[in-house]
Amino acid sequence: MINISSKLPAVNNSIFSIMSALATEQRAINLSQGFPDFNCNPKLISLVNKYMKAGNNQYAPMPGVLSFREKIAEKIQELYQAEYHADEEITVTAGATQAIFTAIAAIIRPDDEVIAFDPSYDCYAPAVDLFGGIIKTVELKPENNFAVEWDKVKKLFSSKTRMIIINTPQNPCGKCFTDNDMQQLIKITQGTDIIILSDEVYEHILFDRKHISVCQYPELRERSFVVSSFGKTYHVTGWKIGYCAAPQRLTQEFRKIHQYQVFSVNTPLQMAINEFMKNKDELLALNDFFKEKMEFLYEGLKQTKFKPIRPQGTYFLLADYSAISDLDDISFTKEVTVQHKVASIPLSVFYKSKLDDHIIRFCFAKKKETLEKALEKLIKIDQLSSTL
Repeated sequence: MINISSKLPAVNNSIFSIMSALATEQRAINLSQGFPDFNCNPKLISLVNKYMKAGNNQYAPMPGVLSFREKIAEKIQELYQAEYHADEEITVTAGATQAIFTAIAAIIRPDDEVIAFDPSYDCYAPAVDLFGGIIKTVELKPENNFAVEWDKVKKLFSSKTRMIIINTPQNPCGKCFTDNDMQQLIKITQGTDIIILSDEVYEHILFDRKHISVCQYPELRERSFVVSSFGKTYHVTGWKIGYCAAPQRLTQEFRKIHQYQVFSVNTPLQMAINEFMKNKDELLALNDFFKEKMEFLYEGLKQTKFKPIRPQGTYFLLADYSAISDLDDISFTKEVTVQHKVASIPLSVFYKSKLDDHIIRFCFAKKKETLEKALEKLIKIDQLSSTL
C-alpha cells in the first residue's frame, strides 16, 4: 500500500454532491444544489455556435479575451462607478470558485488567519486549510436576521489576520451587506495589511434593494479581490465562467497562480458572453425574474408546516422545520428526500461549529412547475421521524 498523508483529511464528498446523488437515486425533486432546471436564452447558445464555427477554438489569452475584459470593466463602471483597467486588473476565470481559490492561494501562507462569516459557502475553509492558513469564523444567527456583529469581528483580529472573506448577497442565508456594513469594514481594516475577498456572484439577484459592492468604496477597493459569476447571471452554471477584479498589485499575484492553475478559459464562451452583454435588458430583468420565483415558493411554504425566511438576495430560501420534526437537519433533509421526494440542503453544513437550528435551504432557480410539484409534496408533511 502506498502511504498518502491527506492535505485535507477532514474533507469528504460535499453535501451538495450527496444530496444531488440521493435526489437522483430517489427520483426526487432537486431543490438542493444551486443550479437552474431551465434553459438559458437561446441567443446565447447561437452566439457560442457562431464563434465556434468562426474558428475561435484555441487558447484565449491567459487573463481572458481583452474585449470581454473591457466589457466587464464597462459593466462595473456603469453599476458601481468603479474604474478597473481591463488589461491589468480584470481576469476571466473558470468559474467563481476557481477565482476564490486562486485569490486565497495568492495571499495565504502558513499560520495566516482568515476571518469568514458563517453560514458560509463551503469552498472557503478548505482552500485556507490547504495553504496552511487558519479560518476564524463569526456566526450569523437566524434570530438576529443574520446581521453581522462587528464588535465580534474586531475581537478576532490578531497580528496574523491576513484576509476577510465576505459574501453578498450571501449564500445560503440571502443576507445583503449594507452601507453601514461596508463602513464598519473600512473602519476595522484601515491602517492594516488585511486583504478582502468579496464573493459577489449573486450581485444581480436581489429583491427590493440594490447591490452594494466593495468596489464602490475606494478604501476597500484598493485591498479587495471582487469575484463574480456569469454562470449564475445567465443561467449557465455548467459553463464555469467567472471573473476577478482587483487592483494591479493584487491581480499580478492572482495571475501568477491562475496561469499555472488553468492558464486560460474557454474561448468561444468568452466571446459569446461578451457579445450577449450588449443586451443590458437581460440583467435588468433578472431581479424581477427571480423575485417571482422566490415569492411563489415563499407564499407556498407558508401553507405548510415549514416557516420560510424571506431572503434579500440569491436564489436560495431558508425554512425552519422545527414544527415538523426534532431530527437533526442532515437527517431531516435525507428523510424528506426519501419519504417525500424533495431534496434540500441542511444549514448546519455551512457552519464551522455545525450549528443546527433546524433550518434547511431550498433553491428556487427552477421552473414554476417544478416548484409547484415540490410544494404539493411539502404541504403533505405533518410530522417526520427517522426511517433510515
